[in-house]
Amino acid sequence: MTPATGEQHVLRLDAEGGAVTAVVAELAASLRRVQVGGTDLVQDYGADALPSGASGIVLAPWPNRVRDGRWALDGAAQQLDVTEPAKGNASHGLLRNTGYRAVDRSESAITLAATVFPQHGYPFHLETTVRYALTATGIEITHEVRNAGAGTAPFGVGCHPYLRVGDAAMRDLVVTVSGDRMLETDERSLPVREVGVAGTPQDLRGGRSLAGTDLDTAYTGLATVDGRVRHRLTAPDGRAVELAAEPVFAWAQVFTTEVYDTDDGHIGAVAIEPMTCPADAFNSGTDLLHLAPGERWSASWGLALIAP
Repeated sequence: MTPATGEQHVLRLDAEGGAVTAVVAELAASLRRVQVGGTDLVQDYGADALPSGASGIVLAPWPNRVRDGRWALDGAAQQLDVTEPAKGNASHGLLRNTGYRAVDRSESAITLAATVFPQHGYPFHLETTVRYALTATGIEITHEVRNAGAGTAPFGVGCHPYLRVGDAAMRDLVVTVSGDRMLETDERSLPVREVGVAGTPQDLRGGRSLAGTDLDTAYTGLATVDGRVRHRLTAPDGRAVELAAEPVFAWAQVFTTEVYDTDDGHIGAVAIEPMTCPADAFNSGTDLLHLAPGERWSASWGLALIAP
C-alpha cells in the first residue's frame, strides 16, 4: 500500500563519522528524516501521517502567510485560496499538497520537480526543483525556480524543517539565531511592525533555552559567517545541529510547538525555517524576489551535525 505521503525516497552516504541517511517524501518534497551516525537531525512524522505543522515541506511560491489571500498585481486585485481558515490567510504557498516527481537520482542525492501553474490569485507559470544531497555531516538542499511564463513573477521560497539533536530532550536544548530584528505580529500571525530584539525575551543571539520558551517569530538582520547565515540547536553534551543558508534566505522563522507529543508534555519540536521573505511579502514587498520570463533563480541551505 502506498504511504499517505507517497513514494519515500531513501538516501544513503557512508562517511567517516558513520552512515548519513535521509528520507524525502513525494508529498511537498518533505524532508522526513536526516540521520548522521544514528543521530536524528529532524523530527520524523512517519510515512503514513501527513506532515503535521507543515513538517519538512517546501514553501513556494511564498513562505508563511498572505493576509486574506489578497494582494494586488499592477493594480489588479488577486485572490488566493484561503488555506488557513482559522486565521483567514493563504498559507505556505501552492505546492504543499502537490506530489513532486523525481528527475535525477543517485544513492546519496535526488532532485524533485513540481510545477506552479497559472491560477486565480497567482497568474504565473513556474517550474521548480529541490535537490537533496547528503554530505559527510548532514544534507545540502538546493532550490531552483524558472519562470516558464510570459510575465515577471514575484515569488519567495522557504522550507519548514523541525529540528532535533538526536535523543536530547527539547527542553534541554539551546536555540541560537543571530537576527537583531524581528516582526511583531497580530492575532492572525501577520506582521505589524519590525522591531529590534535587544532587551526582549525573543533575543536569541546569545542562545536561549527552549525550556518554557514559546516562539512563533520571524527574525532578520542575520549575521553572515563564512558566506552563510547560521542557526543552531545545541544539546547539553555539546552536540549541535546547524542550519546554514545562503544570505538570500534573509529571514528565519522560529516556531516552538507541541505538535509532536512527548511523554513529559514539554516542547516536542522546534522549527527553524529558512525564508527568502517574511509573511505577507506579496503585500509589503519586503525582500520579495522577481523572475523575468525565462529567468532562473537558485539558492541553497543545509543541515549539519556539529560534534562537541
